[in-house]
Amino acid sequence: MVAIALGTGACRRRSPEERLLREFAGAYPTAARPNGTIHELDIVAAPTELPLLDGSGKLRVWAYNGQVPGPTLRIRLGDTLRVRFTNRLPQPTTIHWHGVRVPNGMDGVPHLTQPPVEPGGTFVYEITPKDAGTFWFHPHVRSSEQVERGLYGVLIVDDERPAPYDADVVWVLDDWLLDEQRQIFGQFNTMHDLMHDGRWGNVITVNGRTSERLQAHPGDRIRLRLVNSANGRIFKPDFGGLDVRILAVDGLYLREAIPYRGFELAPGNRLDLDIRFGTAASGLQPIVDRFYEQQTNHLADIVVDGVGARDPASERSFAPPAHGHVPAWREALAQPVTKQFRLNARRGGEHGIEWTINDAAFAGHDHAAPPALTMRAGTFQRLQFTNLSYRLHPIHLHGMFFRLLARNGVPVDEPFFRDTVLVHGQETVDLGLVPLDAGRWMMHCHILEHAEAGMMTTLEVLPPT
Repeated sequence: MVAIALGTGACRRRSPEERLLREFAGAYPTAARPNGTIHELDIVAAPTELPLLDGSGKLRVWAYNGQVPGPTLRIRLGDTLRVRFTNRLPQPTTIHWHGVRVPNGMDGVPHLTQPPVEPGGTFVYEITPKDAGTFWFHPHVRSSEQVERGLYGVLIVDDERPAPYDADVVWVLDDWLLDEQRQIFGQFNTMHDLMHDGRWGNVITVNGRTSERLQAHPGDRIRLRLVNSANGRIFKPDFGGLDVRILAVDGLYLREAIPYRGFELAPGNRLDLDIRFGTAASGLQPIVDRFYEQQTNHLADIVVDGVGARDPASERSFAPPAHGHVPAWREALAQPVTKQFRLNARRGGEHGIEWTINDAAFAGHDHAAPPALTMRAGTFQRLQFTNLSYRLHPIHLHGMFFRLLARNGVPVDEPFFRDTVLVHGQETVDLGLVPLDAGRWMMHCHILEHAEAGMMTTLEVLPPT
């Protein structure tokens, strides 16, 4: 349990930091609460061929348990997940549990938190998530290649009492760069990828297919969980005239559900949506990606079929489960910046281009490099990221959540926490966070080619005093 010190003098006026911490207190659990239920399973990473994309031919991929996306793991909050992982790839690998606050030794970062799992080797991951929500898992070794080849899966941690949705659906968004033989283009971390916003594919899929279709009935309420597993592509889904509200971002609930009016879903981001279909709803709604308005992309379709419709009197009317405690932190921008991080690029390194944080390229998970910042658990931190380049950088923090405070000095009141934020070219963003979990944690760009070329570093969280 992390104690957040707020001062003891009854008559003493609290400092701004104490007020920020007091507002944060109870935002999310400080410790896991195991209930004794243990889910044991095996995950094997291995090459295979699968009828993905449009199903007309087989795609040579690397897969978890022979499927892409990998298995969707589903547990209840308080349950423990024990995964016996076996590596049958021709390369070392690990599993990183993206967004899950795990013990540091279970974070899946090679050399930093565990040895890489060599070909033929095994490793046992045991985690009891502290938060309910939508998370995912993927390698943290040669991620720009291994994720692109198909190694990713979803972890859903249900509430102890899940809301009674008619359906709970996962859409994993991805893109694939295919060659003339309709196979995965075999060159990774190319100069083109590194000079731009990473590897953007020429085929977009949802759940590994180009023809994903969600069936609904009039009167239904559906929880739709979106996961962006792409190496570099940002999605901005358009749901047309459907009644859609945001429940959670990056796994954690909002203060309250808000209408969906578009969201830049960067690599690593997750979004939980509440979709309500009126009793008179019918027809087909194409779901379109509008991140680049001049070049939209079809993602999937939602079809509302009147057969099996609900009686109007039975239309779902429960309160959405968006009840997170999210501090407004209106005083946060008055606090001094704890650390500024400059994002940029230069020529050099293994790939010809290095992407840097504060002029340092962190190549190959160099665990010997000192942490870029050391923080004490239970203290408020204001981090500032200045993107000196013209490229996109979704910044992802392991082991902690944060709140976006400002873009280019303009305050932002996002009613939710994140673990990944998209920093646009020539943009400065300010983040507020209170780390709770001790350990050495990665921070990196989640455009996987940028990370592979050095845009990574570590943050150290010391135990509370």
